[in-house]
Amino acid sequence: MRSLSRPQLAVVESAPPGASRRYHFHALGEPGERPVELAEECALALAYNGISQAVMMISPADVEDFVVGFSLGAGIVQHSREIYDIRLAGTRHARQAEVEISSRAFWRLKQQRRGLPGTGSCGLCGVEALAQALPELAPLPGAPLPPPDWLDGLRQRIAAFQPLAQDCGAVHCALFMDGHGQIRLAREDIGRHNALDKLIGALARARLDTAGGLAVVTSRCSLELIHKVQRAGIATLVSLSAPTGLAARWAQRHKLNLIHLPRRSAPRVYSPLEPHERA
Repeated sequence: MRSLSRPQLAVVESAPPGASRRYHFHALGEPGERPVELAEECALALAYNGISQAVMMISPADVEDFVVGFSLGAGIVQHSREIYDIRLAGTRHARQAEVEISSRAFWRLKQQRRGLPGTGSCGLCGVEALAQALPELAPLPGAPLPPPDWLDGLRQRIAAFQPLAQDCGAVHCALFMDGHGQIRLAREDIGRHNALDKLIGALARARLDTAGGLAVVTSRCSLELIHKVQRAGIATLVSLSAPTGLAARWAQRHKLNLIHLPRRSAPRVYSPLEPHERA
């Protein structure tokens, strides 16, 4: 991609510029105003080879990561090499991304055409065919579960990678932990799908080896998040909130390790199942 620099692999210390803005409020029944940081959002219109595809509401930071991750997670491209260029335009609350993709990827896109309205960041809104909601995806090769100590105190450790959430709240986070148990990347967004898309895009742009690593999401784990991680080739997904039943069953069938990390109890492994649970 000619116009994009690689994302930095570093500990996050502050929210990206433009991700939040200071506003004022007054407490009901009390005089005077007080300042507060609120998370910003903007409408991003995505077009592929000149054809409009979607309008998504996103946090206005790490936009290139989102474009790459959305393209991969939605199956529009199968590899970041199929994205030739990204041109961003617009400011503040209305932005555009013109994405140039390979002819083969564009042909696939036209075959699976789907309309995603900008009423939110739900990755399955506007799906025109049931096959798009339940795609045929190849199972993963399978991988060992992570050592238990990788998850010890994880809720507390990831706080350092969530500056926007600490300043403003109202955002989700997705993180990548490498094959040595070290958190390497994190992305925040108002949308839980968007945060994961940004993480996947950042991993692809940084060409970071995902073997032996895992993704962590701070949000509810529904089926479309499973699809995105599976397409990204990440073998393990850890969610701080419970998965849906369909997400758990899909993970089991497709050899994706799925772990829920409750706030006050031991990690719950929904996939793979223990042998006696498979009967």
